[in-house]
Amino acid sequence: MAQHEHVRVAVIGSGFGGLGAAVRLRREGTTDFVVLERAGSVGGTWRDNSYPGCACDVPSHLYSFSFAPNPEWPRTFSGQEHIRAYLEHVADTFGLRPHLRLNHEVTVMRWDNDELHWRIECANGATITADAVVSATGPLSDPKTPDIPGLADFPGKVFHSARWDHDYDLTGKRVAMIGTGASAIQIVPAIQPKAAKVTLFQRTPPWVMPRMDRAISGAERWLHRTLPLTGTARRGLLWGIRELQVSAFTKHPNQLGLVEKIAKSNIARSIKDPALRAKLTPSYRIGCKRILLSSAYYPALAQPNVDVVASGLTEVRGSTVVGGGGTSQDGVSGGGTETEVDAIIFGTGFHVTDMPIAERVVGAQGITLAEHWKGGMEALRGATAVGFPNWMTIIGPNTGLGNSSMILMIESQLNYMADYLRQLDVLGGRAALGARQSAVTAWNHRVQERMKRTVWNTGGCTSWYLDAEGRNTTVWPGTTAEFRRATRSVDLAEYEVIRVAKPGSAEDGKAPAEEAVA
Repeated sequence: MAQHEHVRVAVIGSGFGGLGAAVRLRREGTTDFVVLERAGSVGGTWRDNSYPGCACDVPSHLYSFSFAPNPEWPRTFSGQEHIRAYLEHVADTFGLRPHLRLNHEVTVMRWDNDELHWRIECANGATITADAVVSATGPLSDPKTPDIPGLADFPGKVFHSARWDHDYDLTGKRVAMIGTGASAIQIVPAIQPKAAKVTLFQRTPPWVMPRMDRAISGAERWLHRTLPLTGTARRGLLWGIRELQVSAFTKHPNQLGLVEKIAKSNIARSIKDPALRAKLTPSYRIGCKRILLSSAYYPALAQPNVDVVASGLTEVRGSTVVGGGGTSQDGVSGGGTETEVDAIIFGTGFHVTDMPIAERVVGAQGITLAEHWKGGMEALRGATAVGFPNWMTIIGPNTGLGNSSMILMIESQLNYMADYLRQLDVLGGRAALGARQSAVTAWNHRVQERMKRTVWNTGGCTSWYLDAEGRNTTVWPGTTAEFRRATRSVDLAEYEVIRVAKPGSAEDGKAPAEEAVA
């Protein structure tokens, strides 16, 4: 039989955002909630991305919750297995297991105008109603694989970096690696020693800085465990350094010139071949795309069993992959680089500006969030959207960072979530809050005006930060401290209060009345 339950809050996803929301709900005294997770365990992107070499490019002591410090981080930049273990530890420590609903993939969540709640349907047949929904699926949850002619007929192995096939042995194989983002620069050094040949397809070279990673000594761990304030101080220092860097990204991109020189020196140290060095040197301002960290990437590319193709993958012909060319309409070869491979690995990122979860959210007007956002994502303070009452997202539009830890942004959004729910409690009865169009428009106008001078918009690159219209709907153009101030509390003037129409009233049987709150 299909399950059904009603809860105060339904949280979607169990990565950092979802588990953080669950912890905050419990700390606020709310225990009537569930966490719906499509997989069989918690962890989000740190569960799904288990490729060889997977690690974080944010220092460990900054990439953890302030309310759940971890004195036992083994390295300054932690690997995937340690971060996933940390999230499992959070779930246990804060008593979240009873709230978890694993293997509950949400297929649709629909707002009920009459009952003022969300009806959530899951792939396993479960139906859940919730007064409020916190969507914490994250932007790095659904892999993006390009539509390549001939790919369906490739006789070898094909998978995305976020869906790594651990049963497939790459030893002695000829491998095509597609993409040069944060995943690819970790994968290539990990597979290069065992693969017979690695062919890297690079549409645009990334800027790569040395990764100053090291083991954290037992003495350091003992100190942080014995004197927790030392761990807090370490985290504060890491945060402060990154806050000071923000103005170079957001207001004065030319200040990044020195950093660019360091990155060029990093290339020169490892790449002696002038032709290869030219391929790997970006033509855009550093910071326009995310600056990547690796001390192993360039040395791996310099090995004799690695080839760099300075183009994307354009076609697959049988077991041959083609870059920089293809086949013309008359069947004549376009002169691209052709390579025989046994496996194709896509490191081509995720659906960030077109998050698939948006297609499953149906609001008060009967349209999906994807339809509402067809002209570009926008949300009030990165959390709420017009026409979607009592629904908020964690890591929503324009909450991403280019140089610091997303956990800082998540915790700020959890503050906003907590106050949102407090406001509903104060209103009493069956009530909902709907973001005003004027408030959303004003907020996003300010964000986009500030975005105009940032390196992400002026640096001369095309990145995953930009949507199909060229708008930067991904990154926050300020410091994390600014964002925390902006999301400290809910301003009711930015919302409309929605209540159920009383039986027999003029509104009976119609859409709920909306009260303006001054």
